[in-house]
Amino acid sequence: MENKKHFRLAVIPGDGIGEEVISEGLRVVEHLSKTSNKFTFESDYFPWGCEYYLENGKMMDEDGLEKIKNHDAIYFGAVGYPTVPDHISLWGLRLSICQGFDQWANIRPVEFLPGVEGKLNHPNKEDLNWILVRENTEGEYSGVGGRNFTGRGPGKEVAVQSSVFTEEGCERIIRHAFELALKRKRKKVTSVTKSNAQQFGMVLWDDVFKRVSKEYPEVETDQWLVDAMAARFVLHPEELEVVVASNLHADILSDLGSALAGSLGIAPSANLHLDGRFPSMFESVHGSAPDIAGQGIANPIGTIGSAALMLEHLGLTEEAHLINEAIRSTTRGGILTADIGGTNTTKEVTDSIISHISSLYAKV
Repeated sequence: MENKKHFRLAVIPGDGIGEEVISEGLRVVEHLSKTSNKFTFESDYFPWGCEYYLENGKMMDEDGLEKIKNHDAIYFGAVGYPTVPDHISLWGLRLSICQGFDQWANIRPVEFLPGVEGKLNHPNKEDLNWILVRENTEGEYSGVGGRNFTGRGPGKEVAVQSSVFTEEGCERIIRHAFELALKRKRKKVTSVTKSNAQQFGMVLWDDVFKRVSKEYPEVETDQWLVDAMAARFVLHPEELEVVVASNLHADILSDLGSALAGSLGIAPSANLHLDGRFPSMFESVHGSAPDIAGQGIANPIGTIGSAALMLEHLGLTEEAHLINEAIRSTTRGGILTADIGGTNTTKEVTDSIISHISSLYAKV
């Protein structure tokens, strides 16, 4: 086929169930590659993670970013293991990639899949569908600060952790939220801060939001404090469409949204670099779940949904749509892993998704 696209993926399975769900996601991408005949891909595997840390004293190669910077995308499993402190595993790998490649937009869709019992008492759950847009490189996760005064003796150490909000950082993520809203049936952006208590950085965010919103008169807007927004997720989720928030606040709210929809195991995400210099990274929202690793029961939907976000980012919009439709058909048919009330294995869920992709593609 003429003009067939070819992509190089940097695959980082990571820890725990990461390798299991990444393998299933790649099975889906491979099937789509053969079925659509529109693209090919190759995968370069990188064995970074906690096991690598225990052997080498670091989470990734010293020149790790250099090794993956020319790939078309990064497909990431999960990171974390009980024998490695979480702040070491997170900063040593995932955050190192996000900040090193300026992946400043984290996109986390929240969808109430058919056949999945959500944790929300709402009459029209399957109509609920919103997007968390998370500032992904600064804010509360800037990594600015330190610990000192250990020489004063036990109990007298001091830790300083500073949030950093730049006007540039606020504007680009807020503007991206508005651009996403323009593509949706309901054009609305909700900004979330805690500017009553954080009177500098988050007031700057509020000011930028007000300024940028004037450029999008066709988009409805509102602004909420994060504690009130957490309640709104539960009490009035029908009011949500595109929600934009800082690094910490969107991280917490997206987990809340996914839990309300049934499980973190169904939640995909994309860490986007949109300036063309570096690759973007795609990963499920859930963690490494070492307690169920190797049992074949991990939910692959979040990672497969992340593959859909990856293909969409690479310009394969139709293929991304087919994955999402196949996920819905699978859950609607009751093919579910234990975390969402089913008895199916990781492989069985993926097999069902692949089967539905074949059926859907035959109708295209």
